[in-house]
Formats: sequence, C-alpha cells, structure tokens
Amino acid sequence: MDKTELQEIRRELHQIPELGFQEFKTQQYVVKKIESMKTDRVSIKLWRTGILVKIDGLSPGKTIGFRSDMDGLPITEATDFDFQSTHDARMHACGHDFHMTIALGVMKQIITEPINDDVVFIFQPAEEGPGGALPMLQSDEFQQWKPDCLFALHIAPELPVGTVSSRKGLLFANTSELFIDFKGLGGHAAYPHLTRDMTVAASSFVVQMQQIISRSLNPLDSAVITVGKMESGFVQNAIAETARLEGTIRTLNPETIGIIKEKLEKLMRGFEISHDCRIKVDYGANYYQVYNQGNYVDLFQKTMDENDITYKEANAAMTGEDFGDMLREIPGFMFWLGVDSPYGLHHAKLNPNEDALEIGVKSVISTLKTLTK
Repeated sequence: MDKTELQEIRRELHQIPELGFQEFKTQQYVVKKIESMKTDRVSIKLWRTGILVKIDGLSPGKTIGFRSDMDGLPITEATDFDFQSTHDARMHACGHDFHMTIALGVMKQIITEPINDDVVFIFQPAEEGPGGALPMLQSDEFQQWKPDCLFALHIAPELPVGTVSSRKGLLFANTSELFIDFKGLGGHAAYPHLTRDMTVAASSFVVQMQQIISRSLNPLDSAVITVGKMESGFVQNAIAETARLEGTIRTLNPETIGIIKEKLEKLMRGFEISHDCRIKVDYGANYYQVYNQGNYVDLFQKTMDENDITYKEANAAMTGEDFGDMLREIPGFMFWLGVDSPYGLHHAKLNPNEDALEIGVKSVISTLKTLTK
C-alpha cells in the first residue's frame, strides 16, 4: 500500500471507534478490506468481534504472529480533524486505528510478495478493557492457528517519526483496575452524629492506601496505586451515604500486585470497623506484564539497523498492555513506533503523524522477513 491508501484506511477507521467487545463496525470494515485482498492462500476466522487471518507461506517451517488491537476509548475527541470520530464520546486516542492500518498494509504486501513461513494476523478486541488478549488466546480459533512466535507494536507520541524503540525483558508493567465502593448512612449536614459519612471515609482511605507503597513494599520494588476518580454525595448540605473510588494498581513485579491487594483488603476491614460502614472492592481487568524475549529484540534491532530505521533503547514503563498475556505463552516482543504527536496517549487531542504509517509497515515487513530466515 502507498501512503495515500494507508492514510485513507487510517482515517476511515479513526471515524468509527468502538469500545471493547463492541467493535462491530470495525470488524466489518477490516473484514471487507481483507476480502478485497484475499487469495486462495488467505484464510479468515472470526472470534467475537476479533479477526484471525492466516496467510500460507511458500515453504512454511513455522507460524509467525503479528497482533493489532482494535478498540477505542470512552473519550470525546477534541481535535480539529475533518475525519473526527462519528461516535459520541468515543475516540481512537491510543492509536489502535494506526495499528490496524499498519497490519492491513503489511498483509497486502505479504499476500503479493509471500515469505516462506505462515503468518497469522491477530486483530484483537478489548485491549483497553476488559481485556481481550487472554480469552482470545484461549479460544479454539486462536489455538488452531497458534503462532510459534509473536510480536506487536504500539505508537509512541514522544518519539520522532522514523524511530522505533524496545528493550529486552520488562517493557510494560503488571496492572489491575481498582473499584472501591463505600456504604454508610446519609443524613442532614446539621446532624453529623446521626450519620456515617462516606466522603470522610473514602477521603481518609485514599490517603492511607498510599502508605501501602511507602511502608509495605521494598523501596526497590517499584509500584503505583493511583485513584483517578472519586464520587460521593449529591447535594452540599447532606452527608454522603455512599462513595466510590476508581483507580489502578501498577507494579514491575507480578507478585507485588498480590501483596498490594492483600494489604488493601486488610485496610478495608479496619475502615469498616472504624467508620462503621461496608466496603466492597472489584479489581476489574488485570493485565500481565509485557516481557520481551531478548533474542527477538536483538534480531529486531539488527533488522532496523539494516533497514535504516533508527532504533532506540526503551525504558520500562508503568503502562499496561494485555499483549503480555499472549507473550506469557508465546515467545516474542513488542516495540514502540514513533509518531511525533504533541499530545500523549489517551489524550483527546492525540495527533500522530501519518508519515509513521509507512515506517510501521516497513518495520513489520522487514521483521517478518528476518524471522522467516
């Protein structure tokens, strides 16, 4: 695909972002594009709102997988694009429109210029939540075409176009969502002694939970607990009967999340007694760390050097990615693709440079050719 066709696909996908396991229009669009390229060497399977595409190699010895995520985010777009999202409060603010476009561009080239090994393209739903990688990995459809090795990319707004980045070992953190509900007794603001105030309880809890990181963990064992949203009460002169905290736990060590959850639950039991209330917790989606196999990263770096694409060593990050669930079972790696956006991931004004689409296709194609040798 040339730059114009890649740009057209990306912009059409950008206009139809959908949340996890609701990617019906996206699936339909991608399948239509695949059908337009399909030959007798191409097979398609659908799994929920995801897609698996297998392209037979010339003399296959193994199967190589490339994964692209599909879903958007519950964000109202604030760009001035003439191809803005047509779905209210939905936006491809994490670059999955880029990821799918690159996968389709690579697919077209592999169909017209086949390599020796089989290639499976994995269009995975629900990366942003509730997590599509693990159930897709466990599906019969995936297992029938399970690749021997697997890789993926993610756009990096802070990196310039023409630069890719990865590292051996840990790339992304272990993550868990966090939802905590408090239930007490509401009442008139003038009679606090007759109530159990959940605004006070939840506020105190937010402060106390930070001590789990500072006083319960080895200071060399990096971890984060963040509360990004807090709700309580309905009116200024009434004491809140309920409160809700929404946040995230992130660690560099998979065992550390279990320690944090255990400490949180002990803290909750203490708060139930001290504030005479009930507290429930839901850990939502949990993502295993993205851990890159060193030999694949070495091959990738060598391939980028040979193809005049700048390689930069990445730092481990507290970002989460459910691709880690696939890498837990299948050897491979993930890399960052520079897109030079002034706004970051999950921002309503994310504006990746579309020149990076061709770099993305080139980096994936050259990697496939290296892996098939």
